[in-house]
Amino acid sequence: MKYSRHKTALIEKTARIGEGTRVWAFTNIQRGVVIGKNCNLCDGCFIETGAIVGNHVTIKNGISVFNGIILEDDVFCGANCAFINDRHPRSHRKHSWILERTVVKKGATIGSNATIMCGITIGEYAVVGAGSVVTKDVFPYTIVVGNPARMKGYACQCGLTLKRNLVCSCGLKYKKKSSQGILAHA
Repeated sequence: MKYSRHKTALIEKTARIGEGTRVWAFTNIQRGVVIGKNCNLCDGCFIETGAIVGNHVTIKNGISVFNGIILEDDVFCGANCAFINDRHPRSHRKHSWILERTVVKKGATIGSNATIMCGITIGEYAVVGAGSVVTKDVFPYTIVVGNPARMKGYACQCGLTLKRNLVCSCGLKYKKKSSQGILAHA
């Protein structure tokens, strides 16, 4: 078997799961789901048809990744974070449901118990603080916290907070790339 799975995991036969991925207890992966290699899907996760999970992604306990959610490579999702894929949820609809895609870009981190609204993009290596509610796009390398989430600073690729001079203690240096604060390696 190319990936490992706990005996209680439910995995549909048409799901494509990459080599080295670990699927833990009580995880449910629906038909047609694509999950990359070397991922870690912890206890009690639900991955819905239409979700895409890249390589080296960690999805901690109790997370549902619904249709329209794209987690690019190297994304970390803290326990119990919530992805929303319906801006106007109703149990009984009279109109068609509109799927709004949410993209979490390469290397981004989402803290435990954060809520991510649909139709947004979380930029490369951005950090969403634990318990935050994200209602709009998050620029690359940006740290956001609170409800609603607001910018608190910048993060390095290594995950540490950048100093005011945009130099990390790991040695990487950054510079502002635009008026929106998007960073690039210096």
